[in-house]
Amino acid sequence: MEDRLHMDNGLVPQKIMSVRLQDSTLKEVKDQASNKQAQILEPKPEPSLKIKPEQDGMEHVGRDDPKALGEEPKQRRGSASGSEPAGDSDRGGGPIEHYHLHLSSCHECLELENSTIESVKFASAENIPDLPYDYSSSLESVADETSPEREGRRVTLTGKAPNILLYVGSDSQEALGRFHEVRSVLADCVDIDSYVLYHLLEDSALRDPWTDNCLLLVIATRESIPEDLYQKFMAYLSQGGKVLGLSSSFTFGGFQVTSKGALRKTVQNLVFSKADQSEVKLSVLSSGCRYQEGPVQLSPGGLQGHLENDDKDRMIVHVPFGTHGGEAVLCQVHLELPPSSDIVQTPEDFNLLKSSNFRRYEVLREILTTLGLSCDMKQVPALTPLYLLSAAEEIRDPLMQWLGKHMDAEGEIKSSQLSLRFVSSYVSEVEITPSCIPVVTNMEAFSSENFNLEIYRQNLQTKQLGKVILFAEVTPTTMRLLDGLMFQTPQEMGLIAIAARQTQGKGRGGNAWLSPVGCALSTLLISIPLRSQLGQRIPFVQHLMSVAVVEAVRSIPKYQDINLRVKWPNDIYYSDLMKIGGVLVNSTLMGETFHILIGCGFNVTNSNPTICINDLVTEYNKQHKAELKPLRADYLIARVVTVLEKLIEEFQDKGPNSVLPLYYRYWVHSGQQVHLGSADGPKVSIVGLDDSGFLQVHQEGGEVVTVHPDGNSFDMLRNLILPKRR
Repeated sequence: MEDRLHMDNGLVPQKIMSVRLQDSTLKEVKDQASNKQAQILEPKPEPSLKIKPEQDGMEHVGRDDPKALGEEPKQRRGSASGSEPAGDSDRGGGPIEHYHLHLSSCHECLELENSTIESVKFASAENIPDLPYDYSSSLESVADETSPEREGRRVTLTGKAPNILLYVGSDSQEALGRFHEVRSVLADCVDIDSYVLYHLLEDSALRDPWTDNCLLLVIATRESIPEDLYQKFMAYLSQGGKVLGLSSSFTFGGFQVTSKGALRKTVQNLVFSKADQSEVKLSVLSSGCRYQEGPVQLSPGGLQGHLENDDKDRMIVHVPFGTHGGEAVLCQVHLELPPSSDIVQTPEDFNLLKSSNFRRYEVLREILTTLGLSCDMKQVPALTPLYLLSAAEEIRDPLMQWLGKHMDAEGEIKSSQLSLRFVSSYVSEVEITPSCIPVVTNMEAFSSENFNLEIYRQNLQTKQLGKVILFAEVTPTTMRLLDGLMFQTPQEMGLIAIAARQTQGKGRGGNAWLSPVGCALSTLLISIPLRSQLGQRIPFVQHLMSVAVVEAVRSIPKYQDINLRVKWPNDIYYSDLMKIGGVLVNSTLMGETFHILIGCGFNVTNSNPTICINDLVTEYNKQHKAELKPLRADYLIARVVTVLEKLIEEFQDKGPNSVLPLYYRYWVHSGQQVHLGSADGPKVSIVGLDDSGFLQVHQEGGEVVTVHPDGNSFDMLRNLILPKRR
């Protein structure tokens, strides 16, 4: 809950754990509860039911389009059917006494997370590493013949997530300042649409499974690195990891860091040799140390840098390691510091460094490129206004009447972090900020290359969901757009926020979500009665949304073999190799109703930074000599919302067993084995989901038990733990 959950007495919970009670303990708890006239709510088990995925009403979608499924229609069809309020089902049993848990913002009680969706996995389409488990489902080899050069697409052969982890030493204010310095210069060098920069703390570096999700490790601390952490870094290198050392004590391969006091905090001339053997000369700030080879010599790689002095002190070395492609570029000049740094002592030094600042970035980009990163720069786009759109004509007038009653005198609806100002038209002089966004209500003024309202209307076959659209070309995050509306709008209006691009997308546990053009980005508002099948099993919402994305694609006629799958708990994958999208669910219980924001993003047309659905379509056509058409984001968002509403109806009517067969058909975990606790823990086999949506595993002794994530944000399938028993 990230320190935002408070109990009535003001205490802040540090951890929430599931506890399995023995019968005697449970009886004691029940006896205590009876003194407070509380009743225990026990949902009845549901019979196992088989379902057949419903495709009726969707098979015609896009079938006759000449170029792409979801392509702009030549004429408009009739609108979707009218809205019908869903009746609240009460399947849970008798009343139960509730004790309030609320957020520290108390009066709002809705800001569980200001973000959507999780960082996509940056993976190659070829040379996929061996998987750590066996699987029984047939997996198409669409990626086997994919070329990294195809259509100019840049891919990484490591199969790692697009994470750059920054280790800056012990947890201190000085280290935090160093982190911001390093992060700032790297963000200026790499494409921020393709990489996410994280602060790697020492505890996390020792505990969490970061090595499998790290494209580059940057070490920028003069502190001595603890032996256990040093071994972790070397293990990462041995697995093919890439390391950049910036004025750090970290070294290996026979090289030693030796001090030379005369160089400390002085500006020196550096001669840097690039991979093509060309040289760059520049003024640099020295750390006061240099590299010397010890008794065990190892030939350095192509990059190197030495001072232009009598000793030709070696300041940059490029050292390969191991047999899996591991390598490091180690520097003893402050490439991470700007000329304005506090340790630059004189105006003359400042002038020298400033005149070499462009070449400093040239050297940094050469190093980062050699280590496998892309330094192609893209400008962050400016924010754009929102457009208020409706997918059904009959809902337009009630919507405008509702707005008239809820706007203030200035035409605004405000929440804790965002003001929406409703206007009939937009002029460019009006400033747009993350905290104040104009909303254009005149639909005739709307036009977008990235979202076609007619395509969305024709393919949205829902009773309630997704009827009212807030669309933006560029917005901070779609989830924040519904901040001030989620508790007020009538359910039949079915709010959804859609964006072509986000600038501040985030995900579970503070992870970032990359949002380039070509992603299908949306946040959907749904309401679920507490006393209903799904209301008693809210974790299933993320599973329903994940499978809705996959079913929305694979239920299109002839697209059933496009190998999209779901990965527990909230990811959409190509086979079990590469992540294509993810889901983030924020729920708030108000009275007897859950108000739920479902953030979802998946790659449709954007080949970078990972892989997209249309890549899979292209490869399928190539492999099977087929002619499947490319898909559109607006087309698929409408289909996803349609499928989700049907899945929710099935779940509310018949419980988990009505949707689990479809979920298991598409999930990647059949026969998968995982370790409990750590990489050295006991191995168990995943067998399915329990009644609350957590994983169930089969232990060697024959017992089937439920396991929970340990809270790390790198991979929820790593370090699984058993709930404590009492």
